[in-house]
Amino acid sequence: MPRSQVKLLSVRDACKVLGVSYSALKQWIYKGRIRTVKTPGGHHRIPESEIDRLLPRKIGKGPLEKRRGNFRRISGRNQLVGRIIDLKVEGLLAQVTLSIAGQHITALITADAAREMRLEKGQTAAALIKSTEVMIVRPE
Repeated sequence: MPRSQVKLLSVRDACKVLGVSYSALKQWIYKGRIRTVKTPGGHHRIPESEIDRLLPRKIGKGPLEKRRGNFRRISGRNQLVGRIIDLKVEGLLAQVTLSIAGQHITALITADAAREMRLEKGQTAAALIKSTEVMIVRPE
């Protein structure tokens, strides 16, 4: 994506996505733990790529029960945690696109389910993969 099209989040918006306090995120910025872009007015903006880089760390630490604590308990083990980057609700369906480690996965769900879960861009969500077959394709 060209630099001019990189989506930048305010510090407060990034705090909501990462689930950390404003002061904690500001300390990360001052200590160089997170890359930012400064506006002409001197305000920090955080590229989505930095949010994606930090999100797996936030969710991936601690015991399994704690990592999945924010999600419903379910027997499916193929859960990919990411951030909602696009949400389109039209008629009876909603198209939800997650960014997971730099890759995108899209799911079609009912519009009612999207509203019930109060899905919004920038939120953390998990894609649950249920399949009896997995195929591998190798480029030639």
